[in-house]
Amino acid sequence: MIQSGIAGAAELLRQARELYQWDPAALAVLDELDQRLAGPLRIAVAGMVKAGKSTLLNAIIGEEIAPTDAGECTRIVTWYRYGHAPRITLHPLTGEPRALPVNRIDGRLVFSLGELQAEDVEKLVVDWPSASLQDLTLIDTPGIASLSSEVSGRSTAFLLPEDAPMAADAVIYLMRHLHASDVHFLESFKDTAAGKSGTVNALAVLSRADEIGAGRIDALISAAVIADRYSRDENLKPLALGVVPVAGLLAQSARTMRQRDVDAFMALARLDRNQREKMMLSVDRFVRAGGPDSLDPELKASLVQRFGLFGIRLAVALIRGGIDSPTELAHELARRSGLGQLLGTVDSLFQTRAEALKARAAVVGLQSLLSGSRSGQAAVLETALEQLLAGAHEFKELKLLGLLRTGGAGLTPGQSREAEQLVGGRGNLPHQRLGLSPEAGLDEIARATRDALDRWRHIAENPLLVDSAAVDACRVVLRSCEGILAAMPVAR
Repeated sequence: MIQSGIAGAAELLRQARELYQWDPAALAVLDELDQRLAGPLRIAVAGMVKAGKSTLLNAIIGEEIAPTDAGECTRIVTWYRYGHAPRITLHPLTGEPRALPVNRIDGRLVFSLGELQAEDVEKLVVDWPSASLQDLTLIDTPGIASLSSEVSGRSTAFLLPEDAPMAADAVIYLMRHLHASDVHFLESFKDTAAGKSGTVNALAVLSRADEIGAGRIDALISAAVIADRYSRDENLKPLALGVVPVAGLLAQSARTMRQRDVDAFMALARLDRNQREKMMLSVDRFVRAGGPDSLDPELKASLVQRFGLFGIRLAVALIRGGIDSPTELAHELARRSGLGQLLGTVDSLFQTRAEALKARAAVVGLQSLLSGSRSGQAAVLETALEQLLAGAHEFKELKLLGLLRTGGAGLTPGQSREAEQLVGGRGNLPHQRLGLSPEAGLDEIARATRDALDRWRHIAENPLLVDSAAVDACRVVLRSCEGILAAMPVAR
């Protein structure tokens, strides 16, 4: 009987340990794969220079611990993972890892590399007691297409390794607009990292969405329209599972808002409307204009730096609309920044199938290790690996998602859209697979699943369906529907 992806991968790693029990280097690789299988989902945050990667990462974590300036540390791949106490570990290219001091200035974490330069460092690992990191390890990467080929190459080598699985299970890819360079990277990412299992595991983010509307209070509405258009773009659709608009700067600042920020917004809300609107015609006018008395130019400049004019306008509008609690204001600003939608999308597309994504990475890593061995036992394991990839339903779903995104499943456009949803391409929970509301009850889910089963059995039994890819796609969809019914808490 074919094992599930996670159980099958764990068993194959155990067998590989017996094969390589006298090989320390191979055992080190297996240790890493075991840790990967047992640990949280790993998501890399990637994008071109100035796309706002570190800012968004801080927003997700809820603290300003990722450097957002153009310093040395933004040129280094940095891991952020859960730890019971703050700790920063530097891993040099040569030599042993060393601890760095944990220093915060004005609330922000500051990295000091000592005598080392960025090019001497393989990676930084930041352990931090944030609840957001308990089920998720985030990896901040240097900007792609940097003016420095060394910086750009560092990200490319990490995200697109030539002879090993990528160190992340999925990628959040940030872009300010859709450019050919974004498509080129995502094509490379899919071909090398995800292509080994034929899946798509990238989510695109329109990361400075408030700039699209020139900082107007309705900027996110305009950004959502553009994000929807990008998600249907024929070049991008095969490479990313969706496009989410986020005002990254506002998201970060809302999650790290201070009392002095709230006080400043309250003072602005009390101003005469005409005076306030004239102040906010531009950044320069806002900083230099007189009033309110409690806001000096330095504080105004800080507000602009942290929230942008969009965030300031929105905060004032919310206060004038009746919000007077700092906590409620912070939550509403974060929600309206698009951060909640992003986190929800990450959860439905990646977290709910984390075990399958981690198992796929472990299998790809084991394949790379075995490819250099000539022993007969290695050949046996390679055969078992191929059987697992071909038989485990989680991997079949991931592979079919990739085919559906590229039009290679041999189905009609309507069938492809439904198949993509049923195998979890728009969320892995039963109601998401079936296109139902989150409040759908068991009876409604059961009826919808049976309807889908009948529909896809009819498609599969159509004598005109001769394309082998389409036949295989029908089998995967049917198995997914059967899996929904089998997982329901009561027999129906």
